[in-house]
Amino acid sequence: MTQKYYIETYGCQMNVYDSELVASLLKQSGFVETGQIHEADAIFLNTCSIREKAEETVHNRLSNFQHLKRKNPGLIIGVLGCMAQHLKDNLLESKPYVDVILGPDSYRKLPEFIRNRNTGLDHLADTRLSKFEVYEDMFPTRNQGINAWISIMRGCDKFCTFCIVPFTRGRERSRTIESIVSETRQAVDEGFLEITLLGQNVNSFRDPGGSDFPDLLEAVASVPGVRRIRYTSPHPCDIGDKLLKVMQNHENICNHIHLPLQAGSDRILKRMNRTYTQYEFLDLVSKIRVYLPDCSLTTDIIVGFPGETEDEFLETLKVVRAVRFNSAFMFKYSPRPGTKAVEFSDQVPEVVKQGRLEQLIRLQKSMTLLANQKQVGKTLKVIVEKESKKSPDQWSGRTDGNTWVIFNKSGENIRDMIDVKITDARGISLFGVSLLTEVTA
Repeated sequence: MTQKYYIETYGCQMNVYDSELVASLLKQSGFVETGQIHEADAIFLNTCSIREKAEETVHNRLSNFQHLKRKNPGLIIGVLGCMAQHLKDNLLESKPYVDVILGPDSYRKLPEFIRNRNTGLDHLADTRLSKFEVYEDMFPTRNQGINAWISIMRGCDKFCTFCIVPFTRGRERSRTIESIVSETRQAVDEGFLEITLLGQNVNSFRDPGGSDFPDLLEAVASVPGVRRIRYTSPHPCDIGDKLLKVMQNHENICNHIHLPLQAGSDRILKRMNRTYTQYEFLDLVSKIRVYLPDCSLTTDIIVGFPGETEDEFLETLKVVRAVRFNSAFMFKYSPRPGTKAVEFSDQVPEVVKQGRLEQLIRLQKSMTLLANQKQVGKTLKVIVEKESKKSPDQWSGRTDGNTWVIFNKSGENIRDMIDVKITDARGISLFGVSLLTEVTA
């Protein structure tokens, strides 16, 4: 009988891409995907260690799997990704029923384990980091949809003091432009309209031949059939004129930059090892808006970093008001063992962190509404992505600025790129009317 696999993915888009790589390896080993966990012969959790809550969720989920293992001793249970890398010893000790523990650079080991499992190899743990592994010759198995994630590099060399990524994913190394363009062509052939280039610090990409991220972006933008290109996440220090000129010159590169701020205080930014000041960040925002006047800007912000005073938190709010980000991912600081920030003695109390987060969320909601209200009356290009959750009579799709638009159905199909006249802005969404002036299946 054909064996079935089930994968749950936690964390960032890079983990989504890695799950697609693992799915490809499993299919090559004769497995087929199932959406029903009780039918699976192999269950894998692709994990995240960025925040403590994500680790707690995975531990709880693994505990729930123990009864499945009792019912089916042949069931393969695996933990993949950053948590496997970070907590291997803990998992080996506390979850003996877990068969496979693979870090982000060890997925190629999986087919060999599956082949040899019946000959005595019943456990596999490999979390060694590689200086070279970028899965250059592997193509992921993607579910159908509009967007294809493409990992262009792995690891990070920035060593922000709050971040565990350099320790769970290793140092930066990049793929070749040729392999990324080839994967882009394959994704287009599979029917994907939108490409999102991924990296822990995507714009520090350096092709082994010396080409940089703007060169890559231009090459991908030139692939026939790519309707939209996005990328995430860049570091503010690596955004320059060359990148902005490439974005300016290609209509299929989305008018959107995710620009992580993290904090507004110069002292806290220095403590975080972010290597820019508040002034430099705001100056970069001004430069972006010279090149790309209507560019949507989104961000990441951490409140309650060790030592953050009330006045320093207010500096963050000041930057949010000045920039007027279209949206933001906002978090309380989460101590991660192994990072420098966890060693600071002046940790901020949880109740203070929670209060600051709630204040920031209220402010950003008002900024998002202001940004969206400026779109009312405009006609924007929208790709129809799915039926709206609000009504079966409505579609939902995104602008190239990455804002969701809801509009009544009037003959469109999923995957059509159409003009929508924006009539209202409520909450974090836009509402409009389809003009059906361009339809491309």
